Amino acid sequence: MEAFFATGFGHLVLVLLQTLALLIPLLIGVAYLTYAERKVLAAIQLRKGPNVVGPFGLAQPFADALKMLMKETIIPTGANRLLFLMAPMLTFSLAVLAWAVIPVNEGWAIADINVGVLYLFAISSLGVYGIIIAGWASNSKYAFLGALRSAAQMVSYEISMGFVIVTVLVCVGSLNLTDIVLAQRHVWFCLPLFPMFIIFFISTLAETNRSPFDLPEGESEIVAGFFVEYSAMSFALFFLGEYANMILMSAMTTILFLGGWLAPFGIEPFTWVPGPIWFILKICFCLFIFLWVRATFPRYRYDQLMRLGWKVFLPFSMIWLVLTAGVLMIFGWLPGAGT
Repeated sequence: MEAFFATGFGHLVLVLLQTLALLIPLLIGVAYLTYAERKVLAAIQLRKGPNVVGPFGLAQPFADALKMLMKETIIPTGANRLLFLMAPMLTFSLAVLAWAVIPVNEGWAIADINVGVLYLFAISSLGVYGIIIAGWASNSKYAFLGALRSAAQMVSYEISMGFVIVTVLVCVGSLNLTDIVLAQRHVWFCLPLFPMFIIFFISTLAETNRSPFDLPEGESEIVAGFFVEYSAMSFALFFLGEYANMILMSAMTTILFLGGWLAPFGIEPFTWVPGPIWFILKICFCLFIFLWVRATFPRYRYDQLMRLGWKVFLPFSMIWLVLTAGVLMIFGWLPGAGT
């Protein structure tokens, strides 16, 4: 078997198996995240949520998927047909491609490359194209306005996210995601870099167009944003892409600030739990905060959204980066980080 996987064809088969081993649980996770969101929001609002299809409503995501598959894809008369159909595919594909470098455990990454952070930067920056193409190809003023809003929002908060990630990289001295996790063996970066942790998490809300930053989907102003003209599976791909991005951003938060697959602070009973279980639990915690925020905070006005990104997060993250670099230059280490 080892000799087979050492050949060129065998290596291709191995990569394909690794991809399926990551992709299938991810798609199931995306499906059940929609179920979890409806259940969490229902509990917060004192409702029951999905409880009819299957025991406890657990078959609801599959019923929704079947409904989407059976519906007709309607393409507007004045739309650019090729770009109109390409946009949701691009958005969903990019959300899945980013997982190629995410380490679930030590050595458990499809591509454990030394520039994993740069790869994530590149993939996340391409996400804007799917949204802009969808808004423009729909030939609808409402869709185009939603696409412009979304693109401006994503670009604005990507900058502050970039400075936060650079701060972590300065502390670690490596672009490899596994090295970033291993650097948190003693203390997770969410403690010494707590303000940056908060800025990063809020920026992930804005990056994924989630509440309270769901301006691109403002029902009261622009109907439903950049995907207003989409239906059936083309709409479902946007929907799946958004939830896959939520899981991806939670995974990035886990890797950068919550110690990845490492047990909390190396405490003995916790170390018995396998690393991937810790990784999944931390992602679920971050996703719960996503849902909790949606049920708690009202939507920002657009000027408030831009002011927060450009006048608060950007200067603060730059100042904290300079301070962190200064502390590392003077002391050679970050107090409390164990690096």
